[in-house]
Amino acid sequence: MYKIVIDTNVFISALRSRHGASFRLLSMVGTKKFDIALSVPLILEFEAVAKRELKVLGMDSSDVDDILDYLCLAGDKRHIFYLWRPLLRDPKDDMVLELAVESESKWIVTFNKRDFRGCETFGIKLATPKEFLHLIGED
Repeated sequence: MYKIVIDTNVFISALRSRHGASFRLLSMVGTKKFDIALSVPLILEFEAVAKRELKVLGMDSSDVDDILDYLCLAGDKRHIFYLWRPLLRDPKDDMVLELAVESESKWIVTFNKRDFRGCETFGIKLATPKEFLHLIGED
């Protein structure tokens, strides 16, 4: 089974529209098509960005809490006990990479592939939501 880390931009995209690959990917969490790795810092970032954009998302705070609660229930929760920073340009991207390495995920699903240059040294591949759905035969 594939193990992935979902970048914040994909999470927010899934909340913005029910018509794209991001929403489909997020909707498949917990279906045994793939596993997602999560860490406390990543969930806190998901929460902060989503709650900052509540009006744009057309949601309220409790909606975001419910989605995050489900992800925490269905996801593979990991503890990051080492840091290799800075490796990437953005420290928040380093957080995603560290989670992928610690959880032995082979994929980071993101819209910002160029921000993760260097992750291939850890054997981690990058895919957009659409590309990953195609990879697992769900396009």
